[in-house]
Amino acid sequence: MEGFKNFLLGRGLIPEKKVPFFLNWIRKYAQFHDIDDGSASIAVPASDLSAYLDYLSKNYETWQVDQANEALRLWEYYQTVKDSPSQFTKGASSDDQWREIAENMIRALRLRHRARSTEKNYMHWIRGFYLYLKGKSPDDLTPADIRDFVSHLAVNRKVASSTQNQAFNALIFFYRHVLGRNPDGCDGAVRAKPSKRLPTVMSVEEVFSVLSAMSGTPRLMAQIIYGCGLRANECFTLRVKDIDLEQDALIIRAGKGDKDRLTVLPASLKEGIREQLAKARTIFAEDRRNDLPGVYLPHSLGRKYPNAGKEWQWFWIFPAENVSQDPENLIWRRHHVYPDTLRRSYRAAVRKAGIAKHVTLHTLRHSFATHLLGNGYDIRTIQDLLGHKDVKTTMIYTHVTGKNITGVKSPLDNHNLPYLAGKEKEADEE
Repeated sequence: MEGFKNFLLGRGLIPEKKVPFFLNWIRKYAQFHDIDDGSASIAVPASDLSAYLDYLSKNYETWQVDQANEALRLWEYYQTVKDSPSQFTKGASSDDQWREIAENMIRALRLRHRARSTEKNYMHWIRGFYLYLKGKSPDDLTPADIRDFVSHLAVNRKVASSTQNQAFNALIFFYRHVLGRNPDGCDGAVRAKPSKRLPTVMSVEEVFSVLSAMSGTPRLMAQIIYGCGLRANECFTLRVKDIDLEQDALIIRAGKGDKDRLTVLPASLKEGIREQLAKARTIFAEDRRNDLPGVYLPHSLGRKYPNAGKEWQWFWIFPAENVSQDPENLIWRRHHVYPDTLRRSYRAAVRKAGIAKHVTLHTLRHSFATHLLGNGYDIRTIQDLLGHKDVKTTMIYTHVTGKNITGVKSPLDNHNLPYLAGKEKEADEE
């Protein structure tokens, strides 16, 4: 267990104060399956893990079961890397080593439940780093390589500050959790100059002109994004249980930052949502008749409740027309609607409405916040509806609302001093 303890601490996988609890769950697992807890190679097959978690769920709180599951997943990961610190085959060619590293990077990201978009972005930067190094062997990598690459992004590619930060975070994750090395010494790179940009927003008339140019399911989705202040992905991944038509509420679960929040559901959308639920119910019934695997469930829910994905409450409000393969476990199942389906329809509507701005689906969310401010709602309420961690993030909308939301009256307005046009002023001077 000492090696596992050092692994957890050295990789910074969990806070130090939690390490004893994680070690205890491994010991309890060994005792449950009558395995010597001094063994360095305790196996965790899926059937044994399931039986253990079922046992714990009858005697422990849900958060403890989740912690035990996380401990065993980390133990499995430790077993695969403990004898190979660099996690690639020694003596293999540089290209082969980088291919192994890419696979281990994906594994490390999924182990920590990182979002699929994070995985996609991080792998993009790992490929860029590899090309920048021109195939340099992983054995020879140093923190200076990361520092030079990050500087290259700012100096030569002129990337934005946020883009550079994303690349830096990806490489720090790679260096610490895949190569298993200390990233000290990576600081000191040339940093891109932070930019301050105001969000693009549309007026109420512009929003409705775009929505009027859309139809069917894409129109309903765009209306939900604007009417509820959602991020586009939050709309795509809505499930039946997230809609409360009686309370005029919509719940966003595991949104950005893995946070839940409650937002408003426009009464004008109720009928459209009921029709969409009827369409989804038809697809759900067909999937059950064909005995398809259930829909994807987040984190460990799929292990704890293997049949929950086949229940109506977990089904997508906007299911895809066809089944597709889950890239994580290669299971063919029903996923939510493909994002480009809405994006194409939205872009066409923007062109048809003649909007002379660079507007995206996210512009609808910006417009939601700005229009609420213009209608007199306080900034804290809007912060909660948007799910912002810091009110400073929400405050940016005060700069684009187009109205005096502060309520401050200028002292100039206390006097009836008329404005004199140029010609009138010249006449007075004569």
